[in-house]
Amino acid sequence: MTLFFIGIGLDNEQDITVKGLNIVKNCKKVFLEAYTSKLNCDLKKLEELYGKKIIIANRDLVEKNPDQILDPTCDVAFLVIGDPLGATTHVDLMLRAKELNIQIKVIHNASIMNAIGSIGLELYKFGKTTSMPFFEPNFKAETPYLIIEQNNSIKAHTLVLLDIKMDQNRFMTVNQAIEQLLELEEKHQKGIFTEKTLCIGCARIGADDQIIKAGTAKELQEFDFGPELHSLIVPSQLHFMEEDALKIWSK
Repeated sequence: MTLFFIGIGLDNEQDITVKGLNIVKNCKKVFLEAYTSKLNCDLKKLEELYGKKIIIANRDLVEKNPDQILDPTCDVAFLVIGDPLGATTHVDLMLRAKELNIQIKVIHNASIMNAIGSIGLELYKFGKTTSMPFFEPNFKAETPYLIIEQNNSIKAHTLVLLDIKMDQNRFMTVNQAIEQLLELEEKHQKGIFTEKTLCIGCARIGADDQIIKAGTAKELQEFDFGPELHSLIVPSQLHFMEEDALKIWSK
């Protein structure tokens, strides 16, 4: 029996690959990981196309109580928005399956990590990707600021993934991310991220209504990107073709 890790893309029920769809139709159990990302369609749309009842897998189920998923008696599909191995927690589930001698197979799909190529920046010029969590009264993560600084030192672009709290239906916006980075700049005073820093804000990449906007941090802070999901890119030194590409998104 096999545990299939199946990427279902970034937008809606139609983004699953033909290979992935055929596997889902033949699995006895189908789970949807529902805490690292969010599709632009509801569960019923998936179930109608896939012809299967889908079980929502929250973080507790996947990380603490995965026995339902790690079922050695039947084929199981574990659906992941984007690509299946974009989050460390899914690698952990894969390792647990191997310990139980459950066969695994991965069906890849588009993720934010490669879909940002649509912006026109060269993918191989990106450095470390970082995540921006919501600031809390007693904790303000400085890692995103430091990663931007490190990437800048090697002339690499930075992709900043923005916080998602599915249980609270709370999704960080480009505007909030910029506000937090400016607050960190105010603290460190290194000139790493100021109101004049060139940024690219992205919303709903891969969807028909995706938004890509390039401009200074101040300009993007005042721009309405609409509903989730958002991400932020802080480019470093640009090639002239990258400069031309960003002119498209700065209008």
